[in-house]
Amino acid sequence: MRKSIHDLKYRNLKAISPCLAGLLADYLEENPLPGEALIGVPLHPRRLRERGYNQSGLLAEELGKRIGLPVIADCLTRIKQAQPQVRAVDVEERRRNVSDAFVCRDARVSGRRIILIDDVCTSGATLESCAAALKKSGATSVWGLTLAREIRN
Repeated sequence: MRKSIHDLKYRNLKAISPCLAGLLADYLEENPLPGEALIGVPLHPRRLRERGYNQSGLLAEELGKRIGLPVIADCLTRIKQAQPQVRAVDVEERRRNVSDAFVCRDARVSGRRIILIDDVCTSGATLESCAAALKKSGATSVWGLTLAREIRN
């Protein structure tokens, strides 16, 4: 899984996203989440320009096709650029890193149950920060779904 995620994120292997989204769809079939729409965790615009695509957005789009849920694109924005979470030393640094990093200025989430899609969850700080922004814009619930969970000691 680690290699697949690295290939998707850092080696421009976008063609693997349908297969990875299939794993997410399989998980949801066995473990349903209450959701009416999918949203991929956004990259900061500078990182998006560097990479050329958002891997979480790709996963959300592919998952949406498989399970029949709409994807709400471009509603959640990363306004604070920080070092990649993988470089953060501990959970507190990760939380500070993404504190107030996201904003949602979009009524499309209001009154809706959202499933937030990301590739990896380490501390949960990114998902928590995104969820706070979505709830501030009226989302009734936000669930996080990731391909992998990295445990750090």
